[in-house]
Parts: sequence; C-alpha cells; structure tokens
Amino acid sequence: ASFTISLRTVDNITVMIKLRPGVSPSCRIRVKNFIRSELKIKPGETVTFTFTCSTPETYFVMEIQKNIDCVSGPCPFGDVPLYPLGLPRLNRTFIWDVKASTKAGLELKFSTPWLRQIEPGEMCPDFISYNINSCIDTATVNIGTFCRNGSVSRVKLLGGVVMSLHLPWDSPLTTSGFNIANRASIKRLCIIESILKGESSITLMSPNYPLGFPEDELMTWQFVVPSNMRASVFFHNYSLSNCERKEERVEYYLPGSLSNPEVFKLSDSQPANIAGSFNLSLQGCDQDAQNPGILRLLFQVVVQHPQVNENVTHLVDLSKEWNMTITIHFEGWPSRIPLMSEPICLICKDPRTCDRVLTLVSGAIYKISFLCKDLSHLRITAEKGISCSDLRWCQRKIYSLAVPKAITQLPIQLHKFIWKLLAPDLINTEITSPSLKLQQHVPEQRCNTSYSYSIVSATPETELHVGVFCPGGSIEKIQMRNNITISLKTFGKGFLNESNHQDLKMSFVPHIKDECTFTVSPDPKAKVYLQTPNWLYGLPPYVSVSWYVIVPSKQVARLGFSKDRMGIACETGRAYVNIKEETLGAEETVCREDELLPKPRNMYHDFWVNISNCKPVDKTQLTLQFHVTFADKQIDLGVILAVVAGAGVLAAIGLTVCCVKKKKKKSQNPMVGVYNANVNTQMPRKQGLFTKGRKNNESHVYAVIDDAMVYGHLLKESNGSVAPEVDVYRPFDGPVGSLPPSPPPFSFRKDIKSSSNTEEPPPLTDTDHDTYTFAHQKSGQSEDNGDATEKNNGDTSMSLLENKEQDGLVE
Repeated sequence: ASFTISLRTVDNITVMIKLRPGVSPSCRIRVKNFIRSELKIKPGETVTFTFTCSTPETYFVMEIQKNIDCVSGPCPFGDVPLYPLGLPRLNRTFIWDVKASTKAGLELKFSTPWLRQIEPGEMCPDFISYNINSCIDTATVNIGTFCRNGSVSRVKLLGGVVMSLHLPWDSPLTTSGFNIANRASIKRLCIIESILKGESSITLMSPNYPLGFPEDELMTWQFVVPSNMRASVFFHNYSLSNCERKEERVEYYLPGSLSNPEVFKLSDSQPANIAGSFNLSLQGCDQDAQNPGILRLLFQVVVQHPQVNENVTHLVDLSKEWNMTITIHFEGWPSRIPLMSEPICLICKDPRTCDRVLTLVSGAIYKISFLCKDLSHLRITAEKGISCSDLRWCQRKIYSLAVPKAITQLPIQLHKFIWKLLAPDLINTEITSPSLKLQQHVPEQRCNTSYSYSIVSATPETELHVGVFCPGGSIEKIQMRNNITISLKTFGKGFLNESNHQDLKMSFVPHIKDECTFTVSPDPKAKVYLQTPNWLYGLPPYVSVSWYVIVPSKQVARLGFSKDRMGIACETGRAYVNIKEETLGAEETVCREDELLPKPRNMYHDFWVNISNCKPVDKTQLTLQFHVTFADKQIDLGVILAVVAGAGVLAAIGLTVCCVKKKKKKSQNPMVGVYNANVNTQMPRKQGLFTKGRKNNESHVYAVIDDAMVYGHLLKESNGSVAPEVDVYRPFDGPVGSLPPSPPPFSFRKDIKSSSNTEEPPPLTDTDHDTYTFAHQKSGQSEDNGDATEKNNGDTSMSLLENKEQDGLVE
C-alpha cells in the first residue's frame, strides 16, 4: 500500500520515518524509484511512498514534530490536534516544541481521565505515555513521564515546554488529550495539580528523577482533596545535595494551620491526616561546585475516609524499659513494599504525625492511634539489647525474656520479638525455662504452639544456628558462648492467651568448654528428639556440643541414633561421639567418624552425649540426630529370690525364739547349777597368785543338768534393745561343790574382735575376772568332743557369745 503525506507550511510540522534502533534494515522505504532506510518530510512538502515489506511497524518508527513560537507571535492556544491525518500505522511520537518567555507561564491542561506519573523505565498498561520537559533558556528539565488514568489534571511551567505523546502502531487514539493555555509567570519551575476524589493513592517524583533537582529551584504540588477526606504524605525515597547556602526543605500550606507555611526537613515525618486540600513545595539550595550531590524525592499521597478509631488512643508506656525499640509496621515489612492499590494503614504519634511504619523507643510514654480499616494488616516487631561487661555484677542477675505488657495490650499482632544478648570473652549466656521447658523443633517432633524461639550464636567470623524451640518440652537449660540472638516469632492470635505463661529467663555465667551445652530433664513418659545445631548447613568445623540428660528415678533411658554413621570424612582432625553415664566407675563410649555409631543402649543414670566436629572435606557436613525414650526399671529375678530367702531366714529365727520362750514359760522348776569339785571356784586373785593358767584348768567350762537351762531371762532384764544369744549346757556327772562360780557378764562387747594371739591378756586391775565360755552340745556328738574342740582352739579365753559374733562376721 502507498501512503501520501502533505504538510502545510503554516503548520510548521516535520515528519520523520526511520528504522527502529537495533533492527536489521531488511525493510526499506520506496519513494518513486529510490530505495531508502529513512524518510524526512518538511513543512510545505507532499510525499508518496511505500514500504518493501508487509509489516513496516516491525521495522520503522515515526516522529511528528510541531514547532510553536510564542515569543515572536501569538500562541495557538486551545486543544492540540493530532495532525496530519492518514499516517501509516507505525509506532509514532507526537512532539510539540513550544517556545515561550520566562516572564510568562504555560499551562498544560489534560482532559479526563487525567494522568498518572510513573518512574523512569516503567511502562504504561496501554503503552500510551506523555513526557513533559521544561525549557528555560538552554536548560531542559524533565518534569516527568505520565500514563493515562490518574489524578494529574494540570501542569504549569515557567518558559517553554516540549510535550511528547507516544502512541503504539495499533492505537485508536485520535486526540492529544490536552490543551495549551497562557498564564502569568508562576515564579517557580513548575506547578503540578492533582485532583484526588474518594479513597486513592498516588506517587509523584521531583523533576529529573532519579537524577538531581535543578540547583536553587522551587516547585509546587497542589492537591485538591474533598474536605470530608483525610490525606497523608509519605516520603519513600530521597537524597540531599551538598549545600553552600540555604537549606533544602519542603513547605506545606495546610488547611486550618495557624503557622503556614509549615516547614519540614526531608528526613522528618511528613504531615498526615490532613483534612482537605493542601500544597507541598520543594526548595533546593546553592550547591557546592566541587561536590554538588543531588536532590531528589519520590513520595506518596494517600487519601482515605476518616476512620472510626482515629480518636481512640492507646497508651504505650516504655518509661521503665531500656535499650528497646518497638516498630509497628505493615505486614511483610521491610522486605515487601505494599502495592499502591492495597488498603492503607497508618500509625499516628499525634494527629498530624502518621506513617505506615512507626518506631517507638524506650524511656518515653506514647499515645498512638490508628488510621486503618483493618488492623489485621499491621504487625509489631520489637528488639531489646542485654549486655554484660563485668561478670561480678551481672552474674547475680536473672533477666526475664518475656514480651512486655506494653506490647501485648495493643490490638496489633506481635510478629517478632528479638533479644540481643551481648557478652564479652570469657562470659557466656545461659537460657533456662524452669517450668515450661523447651522442645527442639525437628521433623519427628514439630512445634505446634502459637510461638517459637529461634536461637543463633554469632561471632564476627561465624554464625551458629542453635535451633528452633517452643515451650512444652524437656530442655531445661542451654548454655552458649559468644553473642546470642533469640527471636520469638508468633503464629496466629493464640499468643495473646499464652503470653502470660512465658517463663524464659537468661543469665550470664562463666566460660564453658563447649560451644553449646543442653541440659535435658524429661518427664518419665517422654520421648525426646535432639539434633545438632546448624542443621541445614552442618556443624561448623571444630565445634563441640554436649547434652546432659537427666534420667528420672525408677526409670531407665534408651539412647539411640537416627543413622549408623556420622556421614563425614575429615580433612583435618577427628570427629567424635562420646557417651558416658554420670556414675562412679562408668565406662566412656567413644566413636570416631570412621566407625559405626553406638547401637541403642540402656542408660540407668544421668549421662552425657558429646559430639565434636573436625574440619570436614568439601561437600560433607556433620548432622546427627538422636532420641531418648524412658521405661520403668525391671527388678532382677535374682534380687527377688535373695529378698524372699532372707525374709524366710528371718521368719525361721523369729519362730525359734518364740518357741524357746514358750517352752521356758511352761517350765516352772528352778534352775540349778552343778559345778566340778576339782575346779578352783574361789574368787580370782592377782595374776601372780593364780598359779594355774586358763589353758591348764577347766574353771571356765560348765555343764547343765537340764537341757532347758538358758540365760535368756537375765538378758531380758537388761535394756532390751538387743536380742540375747541362747545356748544349752551339757549334762555334768562330777561332784558338786558348795560355792557356784559367778555367772558370765551380760554385756555384748561387739567392739572386741577375736585374735590369734595365744598370750594371756594384760591385767586390767589387780584382780582378773575370768570370762566363762559355754560349751555347745551338738546333735550326734559325744561329750568328749568338747575336749577336742578345746584343744583345737588353743586359747579358750574368748566367750561363746563373742565367738558367735565372730562366726557371723566370717560368714
């Protein structure tokens, strides 16, 4: 198809058709008999041409530029048409270059649906975009790039303007959508007007963004807002130049303010909850010629209905807290930037100071309110630092790691509370949970509580992720070296109910040997799963971790590992698993990385498990998991039989004593002793006067006429605390003297032990009292056996009672 473009001289329009950048020239333009890659048609010319391909929109673009001189002659004000007509269907750009004096102003007024400013590089949904440049003398300033369907209704400029409209080849647009009007000088670079109807959110940028705002310039944004709506301003991205004179700032003209203009720094929190229309101006400064820097600004204006709870204030008392910050923010902060279409939730420190993110610091009292339809979009992240510089002072102190009530009383869900525990060298941290205890989150035993603790031990060189823990387990204490970060993370709204039962505490303790030590105190019926720290990346090289497992009384623990081997190969050093019971003489089980791990075993006492790493070769990592189960101790059958046998013997002895006593009660005859007339029965004298030794006389041997003759009744009259020994005397046929010997003593001298020394004992006093020995009569044994026994024993100076005690000791 052929195209004819005819341009009038009076229109001062130039048409240029050229190849798209980066496209191969496989399609050309044919004019008469000439083939060319581009075509330029000047004012007053008429040109007919064709393309050598069927899809010229793939290869060519077109620029239509109209020059308008408002300096030397009148300006053609009014609607700006898209001229000429009948252009080929190519991607095209209409450019209006309007020259005007800086003493006058130009106004670009856009028809509905108005415009929306976009960031450089951003594309409009319909690929139709406007670009506005201000021309002052020889300088050109890019006011911005805009799409259709927005709130920007007018742009007022000082001096000339270059206006561009970019249309895709298939766009049906036939009007430019704006008109040009002449205005008085605005005495600033530009004024951009936005009309905000209903709830909305817009983003605007300073001229030349992201490059620098012109030096010592002033521009203004005018916002038309219904009086029954509330507007808030948020600065999202800005930078400052290096000023020699003046100060970069923003100025507001606010409705109802008694101090207009209100001046703010770009770093200040900007006004919020503004009722009605307002102006915002950006003022530059005189920059340093050697190092000017750049001034730039990207900000957002949010308009919403007044909130029902905007007058409800919440008291946050942090006056007694120290080294703590509380940040109230939107969900997903700071990694996620909310979409402009998302509902806006604002947090206000006072009626005019509101933001999407508000940070409160310890030592102050705040009264905050919320401009938000749904508070479920907001979250709280808090951080508290605890440090120790002198162990003598802080070792005595126990710190509670509980979320303060200042946070839990707010109607906002707590997302995370972070404790940063800072300890210098040779001072370590101890975490305890006395009542709830902690459960390690492992695949076999997942946490299902409303919150959990993530514990990380860190140094400037390494970071050890100790694990994720939740309340309701068996870990009573964790001791760690280095600086510790504990992050409490909540899941759902259940934390508000469980927050009153927090019992996590920490203290600073002296230096420990291992990187980390766990104290595990399980319930008798618990099954505990434990795994090495840094599970995802493996235990760091040369790190040692220990577990001290307390075995409940009357319980036996069964320890087992989840795999047979450690699964690593060492480049330097050795990796070990050590197991040892905490009892006297217990053997220690040691396994290296090239050996099989111990088989499941029973542990009858508290025990230690230590895992120490080497420097593994590449692509190998040490990760071990073990479990501990508990069962009641089983009593050994041999012990049961021994106990039963012992009870039987005691019963038999008791029965014998009872029978003897009963027999004695039946016999009412008096007990008569008969002695040997040939034996010396006189009171013993001094050693020297007693010429016959005890080995050579029989003064200590007695016989009994009646088998029932016992001495038990004499012992019964003593203190009764010890059961007397009972014996029976042998019958005696010798002659009877007139004086019986003295009876044997009543006391049991248990502290005297038998001796093989046959010498006579040394005299204690002037008179040596004889100790009498009772003669046994054993069944099936004649009377003469007594003499044989005496000869075998040698010295018969030990009483039968003492002999009985010694026999019991030997047995």
